[in-house]
Amino acid sequence: MTTINSVTNSPATNVMPYLAIFDLDETLIAADSASLWSAYLVEKGVAPSTLLVEEKQMMQAYAKGKMDMESYMQATLKPMIGMDDSAISVLVDEFIKHHIKPALYQDAISRIQWHKRRGDKILVISATGEHLVKPIADMLGADDAIAINLEQVDGKFTGKTTGTLSYQYGKVIRMKAWLDEQDTAFKGSYGYSDSINDLPLLDAVDRPFAVNPDPALALHAQMNEWTIMDWRHDNNILR
Repeated sequence: MTTINSVTNSPATNVMPYLAIFDLDETLIAADSASLWSAYLVEKGVAPSTLLVEEKQMMQAYAKGKMDMESYMQATLKPMIGMDDSAISVLVDEFIKHHIKPALYQDAISRIQWHKRRGDKILVISATGEHLVKPIADMLGADDAIAINLEQVDGKFTGKTTGTLSYQYGKVIRMKAWLDEQDTAFKGSYGYSDSINDLPLLDAVDRPFAVNPDPALALHAQMNEWTIMDWRHDNNILR
């Protein structure tokens, strides 16, 4: 098993922090942020209602670990083609206020705060576009975020992605690249996710946690004696 400790080449310091890695959708929030974003764009008249039908079909494949992420991103980024950062930022700020903050799990916030009190570094890794993940991670108080990178030409979004998609094993590839850029070594690592799609990532950390796990991840966690956390109980969502 490749662990966080073994993939960082950073020199050790006197006090090495732990690295806490969180998936975003259905882990920290009681929803999928990309799906909410598509619905929001339809609501604002930026995207056609047919997007929701197409997106729902592709998300069914995601639940089975069989999504074609390239096709998903191509479909869901289409409404953003030709828009610039400032236009997207206005939409994202309103989106986070009205759709993300009300969907946060209180236990997720508490867990992030627990790590921060220990001096750990918080990293959010998501298979959602950076236009959503990075501002959401900032709102959560994370130290950094890894997401699917979006192409821009002359300051305008093209509807295409760039680099390795942070999806399935792509999350591990992106995480290793991120670690190579750090000037701090980590004493160990924690990983939190709900999805079987993140099995490669959870296998790569020292202390994996299955949070609100789907059936496939729950079974794997039970067989490997991983800690299972369920944050979906009543009154745990910030409304």
